[in-house]
Amino acid sequence: MKPKILLENLLIFWCGLTAILLVGGENLQLPTWLQVVGRLHPLLLHFPIVLLLLGASLLWIRDENRMRYFTWLLLIGANLAGATVVAGLFLATEDYSGDAISWHKWTAISSQGVAVALYFLRDRAITILRSLSLSLALLLVLAGHYGAALTHGEDFLLAPLQLTSEEPLSLADAEVFRDLVQPIFESKCIACHQEGKIKGELRLDLLAGIQKGGKSGVLFVAGKPELSLLIQRIHLPLEEEEHMPPKNKLQLTEEELEILSLWVSSGGGFDQKVLDLPQEDPLFQLVSARFSAQKSYSFSAADQDDVAELTTFFRKVRPIYPGSPALEVAYYGSSAFDAKSLAELKVVQDQVVKLNLSRMPLEEADLSLLADFQNLESLYLNFTSLTGNQLKELVTLPKLEVLAISGNTLDEEGIKALVSMRKLRHLYLWQTGLKEQQKNQLTKALSTTQLDFGYEGNGVIYALNPPKIKFESTLFEGKTEVSLTHPIRSTEIRYTLDGSLPDSVSSPIYKEPIVLNASTPIRARAFAAGWIGSTDTKELLIKKGITPTTSNLVNPPNPKYAAKGAASLFDGIKAKANHTTGDWLGFSEKPLDITVAIGSAQPKLLEVSFLLHEGAYIFPPQTLEVWIGNKGVWKKVTNPAQASSTKVEEPRFGLVSIPLPAGPMDQIRLKAQPISKLPSWHPGAGAKGWVFVDEILLH
Repeated sequence: MKPKILLENLLIFWCGLTAILLVGGENLQLPTWLQVVGRLHPLLLHFPIVLLLLGASLLWIRDENRMRYFTWLLLIGANLAGATVVAGLFLATEDYSGDAISWHKWTAISSQGVAVALYFLRDRAITILRSLSLSLALLLVLAGHYGAALTHGEDFLLAPLQLTSEEPLSLADAEVFRDLVQPIFESKCIACHQEGKIKGELRLDLLAGIQKGGKSGVLFVAGKPELSLLIQRIHLPLEEEEHMPPKNKLQLTEEELEILSLWVSSGGGFDQKVLDLPQEDPLFQLVSARFSAQKSYSFSAADQDDVAELTTFFRKVRPIYPGSPALEVAYYGSSAFDAKSLAELKVVQDQVVKLNLSRMPLEEADLSLLADFQNLESLYLNFTSLTGNQLKELVTLPKLEVLAISGNTLDEEGIKALVSMRKLRHLYLWQTGLKEQQKNQLTKALSTTQLDFGYEGNGVIYALNPPKIKFESTLFEGKTEVSLTHPIRSTEIRYTLDGSLPDSVSSPIYKEPIVLNASTPIRARAFAAGWIGSTDTKELLIKKGITPTTSNLVNPPNPKYAAKGAASLFDGIKAKANHTTGDWLGFSEKPLDITVAIGSAQPKLLEVSFLLHEGAYIFPPQTLEVWIGNKGVWKKVTNPAQASSTKVEEPRFGLVSIPLPAGPMDQIRLKAQPISKLPSWHPGAGAKGWVFVDEILLH
């Protein structure tokens, strides 16, 4: 009986301790070891749930020994429930608040109370015990549900039942934040940053919380990913305490990392559509393929006989894509155009989403009939002698998003009509005779519309786009050929091969493909009369080296960034500019220290390919030392001082080239020491830096 008496007394202890914590828990300062006890709560909670449910179920079966088993199952289960509740109250002092934690706490405490009552009332009538057992089971299920909601989100339990076979989202409807960024937050971040658990005072389940940030500051700086906490934290090495998500959680994929970085770079907006991004924008190129280019429509298709009858030599009527109910209409041949033929489109007015009347004579045309085209999205009226009064007829079109009226002289009536079209996404106004004041008026009134006034000169100088560098592979054998191109053929492309910024005077002019036979940094810019020179575009091409006979790492890399060990440094595979891809060797606590045997080869140059990403604490090595050895005798090579970073920049490659003295040599040793303390200008000032390397080359 002694164990039984002890466990019964423990029940009273757990109940009393629970009451104390409920009354004064908010004022307690828990020591570290009690915080550890609190974090055992997720481990403990499974045992009492099983034991209490099993004990309660015995009350519903006929067995002469059931009460003996019931007594012990309930006694042990109630004690474990008490320990679990106390641990949970300790854990609740950490970054938990809101309705979910409140419901979880009180249903769990109620479960404990009912379990204790059920034990001490075990000699009462079976009907009373069964009623209590049903209450206990219900409370346990509710406590478990609210606990799961804290960990996995509110819809975790019923999520499989809520799945629907929705149509693929069209590119026209896709939004950057809603359809790209928010799903990442929901799958990888919200478990720790939502109502009930607001770690670091940061909520990511509400737009207001994302905009506000947490106790460390705002979540991101629009347009500046290198200064944004969000981007810094997700790019930190996995071993760093501030890396997000925590290393025991599901990590972001390479694409998710890129989406978040590009979203911040593009301004971190919350209502921008994917289709509003320029097609050359890296984010558009990355994600556009995941959405359907075929927009879905809810209206019914037009009669096929009507469509066939409307299609003539001078007018084409066809679906915007095969199988779509939406139609596009285009007119051809201005000499044969009859404005009255527009009335013939009335039979398909509900299906027309795109209408092209460019270069048709519309001086006498009655455009009021277009007001009935309630689904019209794109309207092209370029060079049609359009008047302001005709434009007024288009103001009421509810879904008009694209309007092209280039080549028409706009009067005040026309400008007034355009100012009213606030739902437009794109407005093309080339050669419309607008004065600067009128342009400013439209720009201010249509703040969410992309206005294209075209290139009109007038003393305004525009910058050129940078040229493109084309080549076969970043790592090459022997020699490689590089081409420089620009979409404007009249531009002059100048380049450098020494890492310096090209200028318009002294840098070489590109005329024919460049042949490289050594590792080379290429930078190129475009220049043209009447234009501002472009920004530079750059690439680092690396020549493959001699493969050593053996290689030995004195210090192993961090286990999370070990790639294939020393073999990765000589496999001729260039990693991407992302330290999480699994192709980099990362060193922080100890330096990169490697010795290679080279046999009879006598290289003259040692090159090391590094990754640089200050936002992820990845810097150039603080020191770089090289020795050459011959038959066990070592000699240190004199190395130039290593340049250090001076600001946070985007991820990029770095290459250090070290001339080797004339042999003889049979071994080479390289030691790269990570920066011991990040500089004062860095957000993580004082922390230890990292060195990441993917290739060592001997020439």
